[in-house]
Amino acid sequence: MSIGIVDYRAGNLRSVESALRKIGGDYFVSTDPENLLGASRLIFPGDGEASSAMRYLAANGIDEMLREFVGRGKPVLGICLGCQIILSHSDEGDTTCLGLIEGTSSLFPRAPGLKVPHMGWNTMEFDRPHPILEGIGSGSSFYFVHSYYPVPGAEAVPLGWTEYGIRFQAGFCRD
Repeated sequence: MSIGIVDYRAGNLRSVESALRKIGGDYFVSTDPENLLGASRLIFPGDGEASSAMRYLAANGIDEMLREFVGRGKPVLGICLGCQIILSHSDEGDTTCLGLIEGTSSLFPRAPGLKVPHMGWNTMEFDRPHPILEGIGSGSSFYFVHSYYPVPGAEAVPLGWTEYGIRFQAGFCRD
């Protein structure tokens, strides 16, 4: 099983590489759509801005490769910006995204005592078991650094929820 890490010239590649190295994962990092299409799984890491990321993906054919990859029934994990990109729209730059899952990413509402971006530890409550959550208990803490939160459509299956001024799905899947 080879895991491709999508290099879109902005993502936090090193954290994903470190995690995969720690668990002995067979992975590679690439900007080449054909190379990435040959992977058995893909990770789209976080960090960056939605409209610039989408421009890079479109200019380099990675957007169509991602749609084809998912069309072949292969799994993609989107982390942070990768989670925005898999949805159909992001309020960040009023950006049309990949539409792998219907939904949007919305800017956190301004509220007294809540800073945007949200930076810090939050617990996640899980709705159901899922292989990606194996060994992680509901109520575990995760570190967040983001200004936008996902609002996936009805086709998305909620995996986990957290709260920062509002309750939102911090983890979801399809198929």
